[in-house]
Amino acid sequence: MNVTIEPPRVETLHIKNYRALRDVRLEDLTPLTVLLGPNGSGKSTVFDVFAFLSECFGDGLRKAWDRRGRFKELRSRDAEGPIVIELQYREKPGTPLITYHLGIEETSRGPVVAREFLRWKRTHPGTPFYFLDYRHGKGKVITGEQPEAKDKRIAKPLSGPDVLAVNTLGQLEENPRVIALRSFITSWHLSYLSADAARGNPEAGAEERLSATGDNLPNVVQYLSEEHPERLERIFETLRRRVPRIEKVTSKPLDDGRLLLQVKDAPFSTPILARYASDGTLKMLAYLTLLYDPEPPQLIGIEEPENYLHPRLLPELAEECDLATEGTQLVVTTHSPFFIDRLRPVQVRVLYRSDDGYTRIKRVADMPGIPEFISEGASLGDLWMEGHFDVGDPLSAGDGE
Repeated sequence: MNVTIEPPRVETLHIKNYRALRDVRLEDLTPLTVLLGPNGSGKSTVFDVFAFLSECFGDGLRKAWDRRGRFKELRSRDAEGPIVIELQYREKPGTPLITYHLGIEETSRGPVVAREFLRWKRTHPGTPFYFLDYRHGKGKVITGEQPEAKDKRIAKPLSGPDVLAVNTLGQLEENPRVIALRSFITSWHLSYLSADAARGNPEAGAEERLSATGDNLPNVVQYLSEEHPERLERIFETLRRRVPRIEKVTSKPLDDGRLLLQVKDAPFSTPILARYASDGTLKMLAYLTLLYDPEPPQLIGIEEPENYLHPRLLPELAEECDLATEGTQLVVTTHSPFFIDRLRPVQVRVLYRSDDGYTRIKRVADMPGIPEFISEGASLGDLWMEGHFDVGDPLSAGDGE
């Protein structure tokens, strides 16, 4: 029997000078947070902030920076000062709120970490206690599980000003708080699933984690069939319930070392190749494989799941996302009213562009009249499409303040 350990939860995200996000703050994030808005409202930019931070820890700041066009393309237009990403999170319920701050500037030699710190408040309104505080590659870190103010701060210079201190020091055993943050961020999974990618025939070999595009879906099905058959059967059971007529999916090794994914419809005796299955079937299977991971990522991002998925399946997928929050935190971007139909107002944020061209965010639960409509049986999707949200009208060119 699997014992679920509640993962760390991001409660607040503060972003400054990142493209259209001149100064945006998302507070009181729920285990499932959905970012809703029309095209061009900034949803993908918020999603990319999570991806950028994850890539900084996985590939290094310079590579993540270069992929996005450096300061010229990243910093908000007409803005000055560093790009700032600040997370507030709890490692588990009841533990202190921890703040991770990353400020990035650019020099003639490339990006530099202008300021990076990790702190918490042990008492309210106590003075913040810094586990780690670095500027331009130089700073100090405190060792120990529960360090006290009297503990010794150890100066540990980094290899360069473009190196993240948490990424480097989070590999040293004497820094458990830093280790915990590094492990948290490196476990994130930002999904850009593609039905076309899932149709391929990758080389045979079991793989534990679905890739960002889903091109290794046959490998993950193989891994689950070998190591977690009960979990795979749960995925098939859910797929059969959510997508009528689908009976099972198999991953078959070929003589040339590749894997063949096959989908069997209930009325027929033989399966068909995944390349001939519908886009919706493959995407739903890929999403369920991600959400039913035996050891799920501690944060999952899903961008625009409505692409190639039948509208009827979107409320079903939203329910599966909600159920998955027992073991992970999810951030989903969408412009589909069908995806939000069965969600609660507190789970949905609407993004829109104000008159100055920058993104603003409002929580649906804070909009006048929405709770009353919901109590009378209305759905969020209908309320949005009918223009009852006070911002983010899907049929309007934009919203002013």
